Amino acid sequence: MTTIPMNTKGAVDHGSLSTINRSKVQGIFSLQNIQTLNRPSAGSAQTTQLNRPSAGSAQTTQRPASAPAPSRMPSQAGSQSASRPQDSFRPQPQQSAHAPAAMPQQAGSQPTAKTPAPSNAHAPTAMPPQTGIPRVQTPAQKRLPAFLKPVQKGQKIPLSSGRPPGRLTACFGWNTTNAQCDVDVSAFLLGADGRVLGDSWFVFYGQTKSPDSSCTFQSTSSQDRETITIDFHRLHPDVKKIVFVLTINEAFEKNLHFGMMKDAYIRILGPDQKELASFQMTEYYTNVISMMIGEIYDYNGTWKFHAVGNGVAKDLAGLCSLYGVQVCD
Repeated sequence: MTTIPMNTKGAVDHGSLSTINRSKVQGIFSLQNIQTLNRPSAGSAQTTQLNRPSAGSAQTTQRPASAPAPSRMPSQAGSQSASRPQDSFRPQPQQSAHAPAAMPQQAGSQPTAKTPAPSNAHAPTAMPPQTGIPRVQTPAQKRLPAFLKPVQKGQKIPLSSGRPPGRLTACFGWNTTNAQCDVDVSAFLLGADGRVLGDSWFVFYGQTKSPDSSCTFQSTSSQDRETITIDFHRLHPDVKKIVFVLTINEAFEKNLHFGMMKDAYIRILGPDQKELASFQMTEYYTNVISMMIGEIYDYNGTWKFHAVGNGVAKDLAGLCSLYGVQVCD
């Protein structure tokens, strides 16, 4: 039995409001456009000071980085070193059909109160930031290796001549078009009757070694995604076939299928890590969630590789039942 597991906070003065109104509002000042323009845009990472802090004050306010540089505040009565805003920072009179142009301040005059603009003043309105938009996750892609000895679907080739090949490595890779596709590799060790020798005679992410320690699963590889090594010196003599399967995890629950897969392959490496055979799939079906991508088998004492490439609408538990493994819920 096997278990599968920004509002402005500082003072607002004529100099700073004139600076803002010059670059963005071509009408008179109003409570509406001042509040709108003085609010920092959402999502802005780079900000600068809108008003210079008063002496002894640590609190500063922020403005968007795109606004012009701030001018100094107009001098108060009795102050000694305060200076007027430079002319280059003062708004220029503009002719507007909708609102009278703002008149420049006379030298030595006090700032005059601004008349509130009518409700239909043509001032730009800040758009709220869009939230709640789902982000599309891009699946991680992996470069395919060079296939030196490719075979076609259904083709069978020998891996050794009349004697066990010693130690082989089955390497697997793939890419997906859907980031939810989590692919697992499994290997079923079958007897002459096409069924496993026992419930533990298959390896996958939850059972990384066969009972005879001949087959070992590894989920990390420098070039491939997953590998399974087979030591024929340790392989049980009753094992006559090893089937390699790719399965999409939680395919039924997430409505996933092999139509979301691409670049799936298997390649067999010899003891010297040289390629003996490779098979890259070209057929991907929407009604398939598991793929028997290839198998190695004993044919009269000679071990061969068979490029299978056949899929089924069964998950890992379904495949276990197909090969005779009893799975508990």
